[in-house]
Amino acid sequence: MKDDNIIKFERPKPKKAPRQVSAGQRKALIWLAVVLVLAGVWAYYQYIAPPTL
Repeated sequence: MKDDNIIKFERPKPKKAPRQVSAGQRKALIWLAVVLVLAGVWAYYQYIAPPTL
């Protein structure tokens, strides 16, 4: 006998609260992004850009 047409009543799974990022972590992520952008710009002009700019 197939059981695929039987409704199973289960408790709903508890919803997890959205993850909160602290102010210190947010500042650290912003500074890390700024440093990475600056490093990317430097690497572009150091290695990729034509020398006659």
